[in-house]
Amino acid sequence: MTKTNEDINTIPLLPYTQESKYRLWSFLCSGKQLLFCLLFSLGFCLTVSAQETEPKEEDVLQEFQDAERPGNRFDIFFNSPDRYKINSAYDWLDIVKVYLSNSQKTDDSIAISQYKLMQAQIYNDLGDYDKSIALANEIYGNKDSLDITSKKIVLEVLDNNYANLQLYDKQIEIRKEKREVGITDNVAFYDIYSNLGLYRKARNQYIMEVKPTIADNDAFGLAKYHSKVGNYLRLDNSAPTAISELKKAKAYLDVFENDISKQKTEQELFDSELLKAEIEGNIGKCHVLLGEYEEAIPLLENSIEVLKTSSRNAHRSEIVENTLNLADANMQLERFLSAKRSLDIQFDNITTLQNIKRNSLLAEFYDKVENYKNAATFYKRNERIKDSMNQKQSSLIKQQLVTIVANEDLENSQRLIDEQKKINEQARSEMREKDEQINFVFISLIFTLMGFAGLVYAYLKSIKNQRLIAEQKHIIENALVEKDSLLKEIHHRVKNNLQMVSSLLSLQTKNTRSKAAIVALEEGKSRVKAMALIHQKLYQNDDLSVIEMQGYIESLINSVQSVYKKGGHNISITIDAEGTELDIDRAIPFGLILNELVSNSFKYAFPENDENGKIYIHLSKNGEQGYFEYTDNGVGLPEDAEERTHSSMGIRLMNRLVNQLQSKLNIDRESEGVRFWFNFS
Repeated sequence: MTKTNEDINTIPLLPYTQESKYRLWSFLCSGKQLLFCLLFSLGFCLTVSAQETEPKEEDVLQEFQDAERPGNRFDIFFNSPDRYKINSAYDWLDIVKVYLSNSQKTDDSIAISQYKLMQAQIYNDLGDYDKSIALANEIYGNKDSLDITSKKIVLEVLDNNYANLQLYDKQIEIRKEKREVGITDNVAFYDIYSNLGLYRKARNQYIMEVKPTIADNDAFGLAKYHSKVGNYLRLDNSAPTAISELKKAKAYLDVFENDISKQKTEQELFDSELLKAEIEGNIGKCHVLLGEYEEAIPLLENSIEVLKTSSRNAHRSEIVENTLNLADANMQLERFLSAKRSLDIQFDNITTLQNIKRNSLLAEFYDKVENYKNAATFYKRNERIKDSMNQKQSSLIKQQLVTIVANEDLENSQRLIDEQKKINEQARSEMREKDEQINFVFISLIFTLMGFAGLVYAYLKSIKNQRLIAEQKHIIENALVEKDSLLKEIHHRVKNNLQMVSSLLSLQTKNTRSKAAIVALEEGKSRVKAMALIHQKLYQNDDLSVIEMQGYIESLINSVQSVYKKGGHNISITIDAEGTELDIDRAIPFGLILNELVSNSFKYAFPENDENGKIYIHLSKNGEQGYFEYTDNGVGLPEDAEERTHSSMGIRLMNRLVNQLQSKLNIDRESEGVRFWFNFS
């Protein structure tokens, strides 16, 4: 049996001599060779198997080259979040340079700008921020010729570059430019505060600015919000509270992914997977802070694998952080080989703080394996890096903080000044109006004293009464508007609740194997939809007291067709209900009756072919009297229809609903197909 360094505790202890050291080292080396051979063979078999079974992934670079126009290539490049999954950034850079050269030969200014913008993004992805900034500034120098999409992309590239170079004053200028262009209404600083280590201030500003903008039913937005808050808490060394927030974010993300009532795009699903990986990675890092290493390792490993599919720089930094925390967890569990594998990974872009942490872990590893010379080397490296940081970054960070705070205070002061100007202007206007009123009253008093006292008194009293009437009218109108709004909100919520019931019935249908139960659930779902449609029509209508039935019947038939997808699409349906309106007390029973009739026609009336099928629906109301008729030219009712009337839930339901309308359901079985009709008041 082959042993690794993780199994070192199971080897019998030898006297600690030079010979015992040599024998132990020889044993471990031979074990490593055998283990390496086994792992290589297993990996080769898995690779061959994966190549045979996995489908070929989409080659975004090939799609980019197959596109006919520069604009199409531009869209493919920036709309493909996993563009580096198959081809590296260097492959993309070579291809883009060729297209840029061709555009320069033909002097196509728009194409040149688009290809340079792609180059700027690739250099940013590669970590060559200086080149990226130079290209982006060159492009933005001709901003008048850029469309809003290109402006937004180039400003985002500059923003990201300055953030990575820690040039926060430049980053603030770019964000102000975004506001002036109209890309954003607000200049936020919370991420800059986070980069400077002010995590509590970053969290407070993020909560203040972002929380009010998220709707209560936006599950994905709430997941992003709680994920960000949880990460700020983690960075502020509040790991237990951070885990609570991050689990809340994961719960909201599960709600978003399991919401079958909302269609999701491929991009939304991809973003959801990346967000879940971020959340799991941050939870794993919290467990490392709390010393819960076994819980942390699977979360960190899964997060790393998923984030590798992203081309965003922020996710690359997350991969580095997760890898270092994974190494730390394995180190504390004395799994030295696993820790060393993580530390040996060479990353293209690694920050100074990440480099310090990596050197510390390497030094700790060599201490554990008693290679003190290498351990001392990494300790010395860290000392040099820290000395350099203390000398160069202290004044820079202070300068950045002063710049940010000054800008923020300046903006707040300017905002207060503008508000004060508005208040002063309004006060001056009111004073002028009061002066004019005083002058008018004074002149009126002079004339009243000259002989029109009685007339002026009556006039003033009339004005007072008119004002009171106007105020009361205004109050009544506001009350009516508020009442209508509340009624619409009630109908909207009832409709949403009924849709939730329909969704639950759909979920139950998928988990049910009994055909009879599935049919019953589908019928129940159809009836719930019919009632939900009533409330939807009510809150969409200006008049909340009645429903226009022509549109309702059309919507109801479309809803029933969506439930019974197997048929009903070739049937000719004629609806004669134009101008007929019913209140909600009559509309709900009528909708359920019509739902039963249309459902029965789709299911039973045309068992062989519905190409010549016809359905006729007539509804009219003249004053207090109404009439309803429904016919189809299908196979008609069965011979034992009278006996089934007492056992069929559909017929019994229709009879009870017609009774609610104070009428009686009539059925004609002698003509072709079937005919139902009744009068109602």
